[in-house]
Amino acid sequence: MCADKRTYRVGVIPGDGIGPEIIREAVRVLDRAAEKFGFKLDYIYLYLGGSSIDRFGVPLTDETVEQAKQCDAVLMGSIGGDPVTSPWYRLEPSLRPEAGLLSIRKALGLFANLRFSKLYDDLIDSCPLKESIAREGIDFVILRELTGGLYFGEHKTETVDGEEVATDVLSYSDHEIRRIAVKAFDTASLRGRKLTLVDKANVLDSSRLWRKVVQDVAKDYPEVSVDYMYVDNASMQLVRKPSRFDVILTENMFGDILSDEASMVTGSIGLQPSASLAEGSFGLYEPSHGSAPDIAGKDLANPLATILSAAMMLRYSLGEEEAACAIEQAVETVLKRYRTQDLATDDTEIGKVGCTRMGELVAETL
Repeated sequence: MCADKRTYRVGVIPGDGIGPEIIREAVRVLDRAAEKFGFKLDYIYLYLGGSSIDRFGVPLTDETVEQAKQCDAVLMGSIGGDPVTSPWYRLEPSLRPEAGLLSIRKALGLFANLRFSKLYDDLIDSCPLKESIAREGIDFVILRELTGGLYFGEHKTETVDGEEVATDVLSYSDHEIRRIAVKAFDTASLRGRKLTLVDKANVLDSSRLWRKVVQDVAKDYPEVSVDYMYVDNASMQLVRKPSRFDVILTENMFGDILSDEASMVTGSIGLQPSASLAEGSFGLYEPSHGSAPDIAGKDLANPLATILSAAMMLRYSLGEEEAACAIEQAVETVLKRYRTQDLATDDTEIGKVGCTRMGELVAETL
């Protein structure tokens, strides 16, 4: 935070594809919230991903990392492009857009990813599940470990006995598991006081360590009930009975897969915000969806996941709870009458709007 206790420095990464469009609307809503609730936001715009490649030749620069570290939080649009047509994907993997995203997570110590999945009452018709399941309620959060596991282990391909053999190493330490377990239990304490650890402890040593550490941390949270579920069963239960979940804690790859599945049970990934948190209050906030280059610049993108990510930023990093709640309520109110194309129905009473108008409506409702 800056010298003025109600002034915050926010890094803004517009990103690629639809990123600049959805970021523009999130900033519009943040400015309205700041005006209404009496705080100030100082923005610094940063480059990451494809936009950084175009400008600097690499997906992440040391300057971007250092500038981000000087911020109270970072709000990001989507990163990446079309893997078939974009020249970015003719570069070696370490120079592609997504490599910058992995690197900034590591550089900023962003070890815990939070993705909230909530089905709004007015969007039950958008849920792909049976109405009877949807009406039981869907409101849970996935905490995914973000800087360990397979994605950050050793990777190699070698020739053994005349054939290619690929190896990816999955490893976790007690410390890596414990710090995100504490965040998960803290989150559960503020919600429904129920935590589900998703693993594959019947097969993997790493999962058995996860269970051991979580059982130990649970001793400090007697008010939170804990259960354990294999990842294959969890993927089934997310569509069979999603109402059974409150807080899901899991490792990096399992969380990557399950969070995308979870996004669709709420009707659209365009409504799913995301936060990647470091120790302390710093976090990077972004929508869960991709850069959708096919609709970039056409005013068709849904900015609500980014706007809701901005609300999470106000809550978790800036401590502006009242403003965060107001944005979330404004989104829910707007959805009663307006939808972007990904949420549009045949209901004649529901207006179909573009990205810009949706952002304006949320800001006006505030």
